Amino acid sequence: MLYIELIRLWNEAVQAIDSRDWQEALSKLNQITDHSCRTMFVVASTHIALGQVDLAIKALDQVIAKDSCLAVGFFQRSAVHLMANRLEEALTDCIWAQKYMRENPVIDYKQLGLRYKLYSWQVFYNAAAVHSRLQQWDKARDILLSASEERGAARGNLIDTAIETVSRREVLEPLLVPEGEVFRPRKQEVDQLKPRDFLGEAKVITSLIPNDDFRGFDPLRPQKPGYYEPDVEDGQDSRYMITKSLHVAKGAGELTVPAGAEVFVYSEDSKDGLAVVIYDGKRGLVPQSLLEHIVKKTKGKTRRLELANGIPHPPTLNPPNRPQGPPQRQPQAEHPSSAGTSHTTYPSGSSTRLPTERDQASPQESGSVVVKVHYSYNLALRVPLKTSFRDLQGIIAQKVGQSSRNLRLRHRRHGCKVLTPLNADDILNSLEEISESGRAQIWCQKEDPLTNRTILYQMVALYDYKAEGPEDLEFREGDTIDILGEVNKEWLEGHVAGFIGIFPRSFAHRETEVICEASTE
Repeated sequence: MLYIELIRLWNEAVQAIDSRDWQEALSKLNQITDHSCRTMFVVASTHIALGQVDLAIKALDQVIAKDSCLAVGFFQRSAVHLMANRLEEALTDCIWAQKYMRENPVIDYKQLGLRYKLYSWQVFYNAAAVHSRLQQWDKARDILLSASEERGAARGNLIDTAIETVSRREVLEPLLVPEGEVFRPRKQEVDQLKPRDFLGEAKVITSLIPNDDFRGFDPLRPQKPGYYEPDVEDGQDSRYMITKSLHVAKGAGELTVPAGAEVFVYSEDSKDGLAVVIYDGKRGLVPQSLLEHIVKKTKGKTRRLELANGIPHPPTLNPPNRPQGPPQRQPQAEHPSSAGTSHTTYPSGSSTRLPTERDQASPQESGSVVVKVHYSYNLALRVPLKTSFRDLQGIIAQKVGQSSRNLRLRHRRHGCKVLTPLNADDILNSLEEISESGRAQIWCQKEDPLTNRTILYQMVALYDYKAEGPEDLEFREGDTIDILGEVNKEWLEGHVAGFIGIFPRSFAHRETEVICEASTE
């Protein structure tokens, strides 16, 4: 089956599901001969909406056979097994779904085309529903208590209500992917189904022919009287010319022609110095003295010769001469009163240049230093070299529009990758200690205190990290990260500027660690 045909039928089935036409969607899906796990999930969702539980289980069996690690497939099949009262199979699917969650609190299937987030507490909920139907009330209540401790949104009071239901020894209803939420084909692939006109329609940009609106080929061009060059008899002179100045019609048969207009000269054999011309689809008389030939500009003067292999010769222009210095004064005879002084003379023909104030002193020697500040945007400041930490913090806070108490400054020591904090505890008397060659770099971050959570320790970002999902924590190089928990050996939960999420441990380091390019004594 062609892939484009698969995308077309898949898209038409999804459109039918959006309009709740389940039979039409099923008929489109049955025309697909080579299903993927995502299209089979759409088939299963359609059977569930039609109440066909056994067919839905068979479709979900094929989904898992095509992708044995799809957690949402096991989750959906566990709920359908509960609807068919297959309790042991439902409990097994809950175990497999929890395994393929891989200790993640949530999995977002948006990138695969399913606008649904599967949370770990939902898997626990379906497991508790199985135990409630097995009359194992204590086991169901323990699982619900474990689900209440799982992280994740979209929970509301559902767990608390379920615990009360189990306490009354009532059966829980299973959770399913909402009706109508199915895997959809990519928008870029759907757009490719629409016919495209890659050539487009021809359009006249410019033409020597007046009122030329032709868009076809010359052999098929319709001849409109007066609009194109007419046929002339043998021996007659016919050509295009241009008018030197404006001509206003004064007599019968004359034409009004603006200056610079291109006209077709039909004949110059006319008395009274008038020529027969055609302009703007009209034929008339114009003084012959106002007409001149169209001069075509040639590129003969600027044309460069080319070798036999097509490579042009190098330019023939010579490079400009080096600018000469001001004329030197001729040495004068030594004045008697200046016998004790010496005169400096410069050799003739050499270029001289008077030293400027910038050449005489570098920025650091002149008592100032250029500080590059890395914030949400970068800015450069020139401050005195003797500026202390407190004064520097106040200057940067004024520039970025923040309070100096809410800013955290860091710098990078020579030979190290990590950023060292600058605070009142560090003895930073002036910028001389962190500047090099009259320049210094400062990383600035806005502090946002965290409430109602315990901060285990703090780390500093080594690199920028872009969030790839709603649970990720995005930060920039040099940001201070408050560590709230350790997910596993490779992932941490942190807080930056009011946002909480997870990030790879390798993207940051603790301030007690030392990561340098070369060890220093």
